[in-house]
This record gives sequence, structure tokens and C-alpha cells, in this order.
Amino acid sequence: MTPDAFDPHNHQDCIADGLAAAERHCAREGLQFTPIRRRVLEILLGDHTALGAYDILDRLRKDGLNAQPPMAYRALDFLVMHGFAHRIERLNAFIACSHLHGDHTPAFLICRTCQRVVETDTDPAAGELGRAARQAGFVIERTVREAEGLCPACAEAA
Repeated sequence: MTPDAFDPHNHQDCIADGLAAAERHCAREGLQFTPIRRRVLEILLGDHTALGAYDILDRLRKDGLNAQPPMAYRALDFLVMHGFAHRIERLNAFIACSHLHGDHTPAFLICRTCQRVVETDTDPAAGELGRAARQAGFVIERTVREAEGLCPACAEAA
């Protein structure tokens, strides 16, 4: 997903594409894409706001599932471990991965007003962080990049 994801678009396409990619990946890798895991991913794909585990749990219960916290956390752990979702550290919440078609290094743009989160792709080896790591002889394996500010709609309203 690109920063233009802040623009209105059809979330049904996001949901369908994300679920199809996850199903293909699980079939190819021999992973169990259980109904609960599928539903949690579907919930995360539903919009571009990050959701906490208890928000997801509430939605599972509204679906008539007798969901308990460990069930939601296990599903989220699976989704994060296999790259279908990301944990947004700043919000202690989760969002569906919008780059399910390969390895990438995400960064997140978080609107402090509407709470919408957009995933972008970055290159941690480039820029100041990459230069500092090279100078220190450090090999970057994982980064967490989150920027908080205003999305275009909220900036315009302000």
C-alpha cells in the first residue's frame, strides 16, 4: 500500500486480495489457516485503523464465536509471525500487512486524529540509520518505523 491509501477506496478489494494471498501462502507452506485466523485477518483487512487484541476479541464475539483472549492472541501471533499482520508499537495494536507479495521493510504513517494507519515500504540500509549502522559495523535485521501526524483529510480539516 502506498500513502494514497489515505484516499477513499473499496475495502472489499483489500479484504478479498489479502485473504486470497494468505490462503495461497498457507497452502504453499503447509500452514493451517484456521477459521479463527482467517476471521482475524479479515477483521484487520476491513479498514486501515490498527486494532487492539480486545477490539478483535469483541468483533469475534459479535460473530457468535465464544472467543477468549488466548484465542485472539494466538491468531494474532500466527498472523504476525507469517507476515500477514504487523504490530504497531506506538498503539499497541495490529494492522493487516498490505504488502503480502514478498519481503519488505514496513514503516507506518499513523494519523493522530482519525487513527488511520497506512503501511509504506522503506529501505533501512538507506538514509541516516543505514549510514550509522554501516559506520558502527552493525547489520540491521529488523526495524520499527512509525510516524505520527495528520492524514490528508485531517490536515485539511485542521
